[in-house]
Amino acid sequence: MPYSAAMTEAILKQSQQIISRTTDGQGLYEITRDVGDWTEGQNIETGLLTLYCRHTSASLVIQENADPDVMRDLQSFFKALVPEDTSLYRHSAEGADDMPAHIKGALTATSIGVPVSGGRLALGTWQGIYLFEHRFRPHCRDIVLHLQGS
Repeated sequence: MPYSAAMTEAILKQSQQIISRTTDGQGLYEITRDVGDWTEGQNIETGLLTLYCRHTSASLVIQENADPDVMRDLQSFFKALVPEDTSLYRHSAEGADDMPAHIKGALTATSIGVPVSGGRLALGTWQGIYLFEHRFRPHCRDIVLHLQGS
């Protein structure tokens, strides 16, 4: 039977959820388990999960989740790359970490996509999904999950 867009639309399903994560300040917070558990409960075998962070001073990354030194090195690298020094920036309304947090967010991603296969996230062996908090103070961050597939 030849492929038809109408046939595909008829079998596609969508699900959406917002997950919230409270941070303790700057750092990488693994959310793989929460995202994976939600995904597995959606009865979608094959598809694409889009994750979207609804903030400009936090971001999302997929990174190694086996060696914690990777997280520490990433944080150190970004701290050196984007100094938290108010004399370097015009925008500092909320303190020394304000503009650096926005720059770090611009250098990383607010949205990522993860394939879903067999009803599960199709991540590699050593990959995890992280919320990357760029601010000093604790925040409650919302991440929109949107899964589409069949």
